[in-house]
Amino acid sequence: MTKHEDPFAADRDQLGSALFTPRSVALVGASADPSKLASRPQRVLRKHGFTGTIIPINPARTEINGDRAYPSLASVPEKIDHAFIMVPSAAVPGVIDDCVEAGAKVATIFTAGFAELGEAGRRVQDAMVEKARQGGVRLIGPNCLGVVNVSGHTVLSANAVLESETLHSGHLSLVSQSGSMMGAIVSRAQTRGLGFSKLVSVGNECDVGVGEIVDCMVDDPATRCIMLFLETFRDAPRLGLAARRAYALGKPVIAFKLGRSAVGRQIATTHTGAIVGADDVANAFFKDNGIIRVETFEALYETAQLVTGFKPPKGKRVSVLTGTGGAAAMVVDRLGLTGIDVVGPTPKIMADLALQNIQVSDAPLIDMPMGRGEGKVYSTIINALMDSEHCDAVVAVQGSTATQNPESVRQRMLAATLGAKPLAIFLAPQADTALRILQDSNVAAFRTPEACADAVRAYCEWQVPTDHPGIDPQVLKSLNTTLQSIVGAPMHEQAAASALSVLGIPFAPSQVIAGGVESVALQFPVVAKILSADIPHKTEVGGVVLNIVDAIELRTTVDAMLARIAQSNPQAHIEGVLVQSMARGIAEVIVGYRRDPDVGPVVMVGVGGVMAELGGGHAVRLAPVTLAEAHKMIDEVPGFALLRGYRNQPKGDLTALAQVIHQLSLLACVDTCVVTEAEINPLLVKSDGVLAVDALLVTAALNKETI
Repeated sequence: MTKHEDPFAADRDQLGSALFTPRSVALVGASADPSKLASRPQRVLRKHGFTGTIIPINPARTEINGDRAYPSLASVPEKIDHAFIMVPSAAVPGVIDDCVEAGAKVATIFTAGFAELGEAGRRVQDAMVEKARQGGVRLIGPNCLGVVNVSGHTVLSANAVLESETLHSGHLSLVSQSGSMMGAIVSRAQTRGLGFSKLVSVGNECDVGVGEIVDCMVDDPATRCIMLFLETFRDAPRLGLAARRAYALGKPVIAFKLGRSAVGRQIATTHTGAIVGADDVANAFFKDNGIIRVETFEALYETAQLVTGFKPPKGKRVSVLTGTGGAAAMVVDRLGLTGIDVVGPTPKIMADLALQNIQVSDAPLIDMPMGRGEGKVYSTIINALMDSEHCDAVVAVQGSTATQNPESVRQRMLAATLGAKPLAIFLAPQADTALRILQDSNVAAFRTPEACADAVRAYCEWQVPTDHPGIDPQVLKSLNTTLQSIVGAPMHEQAAASALSVLGIPFAPSQVIAGGVESVALQFPVVAKILSADIPHKTEVGGVVLNIVDAIELRTTVDAMLARIAQSNPQAHIEGVLVQSMARGIAEVIVGYRRDPDVGPVVMVGVGGVMAELGGGHAVRLAPVTLAEAHKMIDEVPGFALLRGYRNQPKGDLTALAQVIHQLSLLACVDTCVVTEAEINPLLVKSDGVLAVDALLVTAALNKETI
C-alpha cells in the first residue's frame, strides 16, 4: 500500500507532529512549588533541551520558573500545539472545552479518575472525547505519564525517572499502557547501553490508542524497533494494521503482555468460550500480525537487538556454543521446553573444523571448556554456524572469563563475521563491562538465561503476517440471505445446521418430531436430541440419547425425554426432538468460531464431544483462515495423534477437517449481521470425510459496537 492509498496517512502525519514535535506546550495546572508533581513537566522539558515555547497555565501566577504564566488557555496569545493537563479530574472536562476553543491539536491528560474507576467515570470520559473530536483535538490518556521524543528534545512527562535520567538517543521506541513501567524500561535499558527515539504512556486510551501511536512510530526514521508493554487490547484492529506496516518496512514490533494466567472468558453458550482463554486470543493476534511476543520483562528490550534487521526464520532450530556447560544448559533446557530444536553441528561442520584442528562432537551442545576455546576457536565455530543452513539462530555462552577479562568477548564473539542470522550471547557471571562492549557493537547480549532463551524462542516463533482468504460471492450471498432472516432470533440446532450447511459443511441426516407417535424416515440406529434454543448444552440436562435401535424404543425415549425436560427446564421453549442418524468416526472434534470483544473473529479447533473442556489441546487463529493455515492448526493439537494414525490406527481425513475449519472461519465475512458465536461439537472425523452431528449459532444485529 502506497502512502497515497493509505487512509490514515494525513491524520497520522498531523497527530505525529503535534504529539512528538510541538512548537508550543501548555502545562495546564503547572505549579511553582518544586515539591509538587505538577511542577515536574516544566523541569523535565528544560532538562532535556526543549527549544519550543513553554506556557504554564495557573490562575494564581504570572510567571513560573522563568516562563510567562497565564490564567487560562483562552488568555494565551499564541497558538498551542500540545496541552499537558494536570488539574483535578472534576476540572478536566472544562479544560478540554478550552483546548477546543484555543485550537490545540493534542491534549495529554495526566489526571486520573475516569473510566478506570467505573461506569460514572467512563461516562465523563466519553463526553470529553465526544467534545474533543467535534473540536478537532486528539486526546492521550487520561491517567497517563506523557510523551517523549528523545532525539527531538521533547520530554513531556511527569515520570520521575525522566527527571533523573540523561536520555540516550537510539533506535528503540516504546508504547506502554502502564505509565510507571515506561520509566522502568528506560532506566533498565539505558543501563545496558540501549537508547530510545520515542516513548508514549497511553493510560486509558480514551481516544488515541496503542495502534495509532505505533502507526506514527512506523514513519519515524529514527525508530527501527517498536516495543509494546500491554495490559489489554483496546484498539486491536488498528494495532494489527500498524504492525503489518511496520513489518513491511523492516521494523519489528515486540510485545510483552500481562494476563497470561487470566481465567478464560465466561461465554454463555459455546464450549469454545470456555476453552479459548484471553491469552490464546492474544497469541493468535500477535502471530497473525507479525508481532513478536516475549514472556519475560527483560526480554522486552533485550530482544530488540537480536531481531532488528532480520525477518522470521524458516524453522525453529538453534545451535548453542558454550565454554561453561551448566550455564548453557539453563538456556537449552528452557528452549527445549518451548519446542525449540537445539541442534548439533552437521558432519560437514565437524569435518571443516577438524581441518582447523578444532574437535567437536555431534552433541546438541558444542562445549569448549577448560581452555579449549582460546585464540580464534570461538569465532571460528561461530562463523561455521553462521554459514550453515542447519540452524536458524546461534546462542553463544561465556563463563567467568567475561568478568576477569571483558575484552575477551571481542576475540571470542566479535571477531566472527556476524549478520547472517541472529546471535544471542549469554554471559553467565555478572559481567557489566563485557555486556556493554557487546551492546555497543550492536550484538544482542543477555544478563540472564531466562531472558536469553525467551528472546531466542520469541524469534524462532516469529511469523510473517497472515494472509486472510475471501469468500465466494455466491456463498456469501446465500449465507447473508439465510442469516438475515433469523438474525437476533433464538436458534436451535436444526436452524444452526441449516445455516452452516450453506458454507458446505456436511451434517448428518435428521428429522424433527413432536412426539412418540410419529415415524421417521431414517435408518436405525438413531440419536434423539431435545430441540430448544434455550438448551445449548443438551447432554448436561439429559437431552441426548444415543444408539436407539428401533421405532418402539424411539417412541418411549422421545416421550420420556419431553417429560423429563418439561419438569427440569419448565421455562425452556421446546421445538420438539431432533432425530438424527447414528454415525461414528475415528475421533470427535470441536470446531468453534466467535467474535472476540478485543481482537475480532477467531476460529478454534480441538478435541471434541463431551471431553471438549477436559483437555487434549486446541489451536486458535484470527478468522478467516486459509486451508493451509487450517492444516497448521490441526498439527498443533496433541490430542489429534489418533487422527494421524497413532499406533497403526486408521488415519482420519485431515483434509476434510481442515476444510471445515476454513469454512466455519468464513463466518467472519458475513456483512448483513454479526455472527457472535458458532460451534460444531462434535464433528466426527472419519477415514473418508467428516460429518457434523451438532451445531450452535448465535447472531446479533449489525451496529457500530459489534463491527
